[in-house]
Amino acid sequence: MEPAVEKKEAEQEEQQLPHVRKDDAPAAAAEEDEADSEETERRNRDLKAGLHPLRRKLVLWYTRRTPGARSQAYEDNIKKIIDFSTVESFWVCYCHLARPSSLPSPTDLHLFKDGIRPLWENGGKWIIRFKKAVSGRFWEDLVLVLVGDQLDFSDDVCGVVLSVRFNEDILSVWNRNASDHQAVMTLRDSIKRHLKLPHSYLMEYKPHDASRRDNSSYRNTWLRG
Repeated sequence: MEPAVEKKEAEQEEQQLPHVRKDDAPAAAAEEDEADSEETERRNRDLKAGLHPLRRKLVLWYTRRTPGARSQAYEDNIKKIIDFSTVESFWVCYCHLARPSSLPSPTDLHLFKDGIRPLWENGGKWIIRFKKAVSGRFWEDLVLVLVGDQLDFSDDVCGVVLSVRFNEDILSVWNRNASDHQAVMTLRDSIKRHLKLPHSYLMEYKPHDASRRDNSSYRNTWLRG
């Protein structure tokens, strides 16, 4: 396949994620309280076992879309690889994880908090585009930042994504609330600080409702900074 053709197909095959109906507020609050209780119990068990528990259990997902297969449903494409809840289990997982340079295009790796699937629901994402020569280092740094719960407004963070594309790799940080401008901008500054992002790199923000409208993850971004 000619490079130009492959690039065009990759652009056309931006993942189309289903919109999931939002729960009513009381039910969502009850579910969140139950999840917090389970997390506390899980951390206590890990501590008793002599392990180092993470603040939140994390789940790694994988998406590989076949070029030309436009009818593939996102739900059929996304695959859970593994979950981990301690520093020890994270390193076991990460040491066996393929690096960005070895992944085919188009591929996505999603590292999300347990209980949150990488779907276009509420919120949005900060987007950073990298040359393939440097994306691996920044991806590793971003993963460690999430695992260490280091980002400002961390409770608003859903997860991080590596998107391997034809001529670039894209990192994104998903958050719950796109309408809270202060939280969105503070998250941007925190990402820049923790990644030691050079000033030449541009960050873009796109709400998920905009992605649902144009069926695109990374085109037509709304905010840059």
